[in-house]
Amino acid sequence: MSERLETLKKARDRMIEDRDAHAKVLAAAFERDTAERARNKFVEMQALIDALYRAIKSEGTISGAN
Repeated sequence: MSERLETLKKARDRMIEDRDAHAKVLAAAFERDTAERARNKFVEMQALIDALYRAIKSEGTISGAN
């Protein structure tokens, strides 16, 4: 596995951990301000995870072509 692909996977795993922390806040007792911040961060993190997933898929395709 290339170093770039490994780095992307590590970044994705780290962002999943961060996203999970925000999900826990959303699942807890409702506090408007806290929930709103957690929701916004969750959506932001999910967009980043999706982008990392696409990069990993692309890198795998590129690496497989070589």
